[in-house]
Amino acid sequence: MGGFILRASKAIVASVAAVGSILLAAGCSSSSSSTSTAAAGGTSSASTAAVDASTATSAAAFGGMNGLIAAAKKEGQLNVITLPSNWANYGAIMKAFTAKYGIHITDANPEGSSANEISAINELKGKSTAPDVVDVGSSFAVSGDTSGLWAPYKVANWDSIPAAAKAANGDYYADYGGYVAIGYDPSKVKTPPTSFKSLLNPIYKNQVAIDGDPAQTGSAFAAVYAAALANGGSLSNIAPGVAYFKQLKQAGNFVPTEGTPATVQSGATPILIWWDYLLASEVSTVVKGFKVVIPSDAQYAGYYDQAISATAPDPAAARLWEEFLYSTQGQNLFLGGLTRPIEMTAMTTNGTINKTEEAALPSVPGSGGLDLPTDAQNTAAQNVVTQQWPSVSG
Repeated sequence: MGGFILRASKAIVASVAAVGSILLAAGCSSSSSSTSTAAAGGTSSASTAAVDASTATSAAAFGGMNGLIAAAKKEGQLNVITLPSNWANYGAIMKAFTAKYGIHITDANPEGSSANEISAINELKGKSTAPDVVDVGSSFAVSGDTSGLWAPYKVANWDSIPAAAKAANGDYYADYGGYVAIGYDPSKVKTPPTSFKSLLNPIYKNQVAIDGDPAQTGSAFAAVYAAALANGGSLSNIAPGVAYFKQLKQAGNFVPTEGTPATVQSGATPILIWWDYLLASEVSTVVKGFKVVIPSDAQYAGYYDQAISATAPDPAAARLWEEFLYSTQGQNLFLGGLTRPIEMTAMTTNGTINKTEEAALPSVPGSGGLDLPTDAQNTAAQNVVTQQWPSVSG
């Protein structure tokens, strides 16, 4: 995803969490009918020869998974975009998919953003190099849906995706996520920060950064949303988050540059607010002793979304890719990247989660519950940030 280095440029976050919120498990019942036995992997006498893969809404259209696999192998190619190999374990995921099905993957613009993904779909429409699938933040998933860019598709494990984390018709659905966290280099930051409030301390002068422009980058947007929750805001009011960063800049603590593992390593931004799993997988590997803490005053979790392009040049391979990502194997591979897979609750319940990798996740203060924002709240928050962030960056 070119982005969530650096996936730092990945776009607006899909889901939000705050202290005292309800559990994702509450949304685990399906919002629509489950897929058929054939879709889940059975076989059918239906011929796949005349199947229009671009309109298939489940594996059942191919007579089951075997038919889908055959159609995808016939295409032999999958175009993904903005998926860095070291982001959310995507390198291992892509290798596993190719090893399992023999389908070649082309990853365009690995360091791009969600906005780049949308642009590529529009600009490359009709070409063999156009993206088949995307992994974008929710505002882009919603805007792409409004523009008619997505093809509805429900994977076999559709019921394991919480209702609040997917479009009811299958146009897009959350895949993995994590919590906004504060990471710091203890060799340069002698007093450990524990909250957004603590970052206002003058001892952190010229030390704090986020990973880009929050109007363009999902993880940076998430940092602003988390700051809002820590400063009297809510899922319906992100403005206090913008005000917080303005205050942080006025205090001389906020560095208005794109924070990356390299800037942390060099000491230019020894404190970086980013996703917990990226701080752990991207920064900890290059900064000895690097520490990651989820702030005590705001637990904000976010998920990215998958969607299939309505004009995918390899529509069967695109659908098989989604089946793989939402299979137990695919979800545990996301977990191996220190992310929280969207089917985590269901997998914990049915005993299919990798418990060793689950135990490696950073601890979450409080309940760790999740409260997912509505599309309207996300869109409104994005508009506020777009309008008000120049007062911080300018």
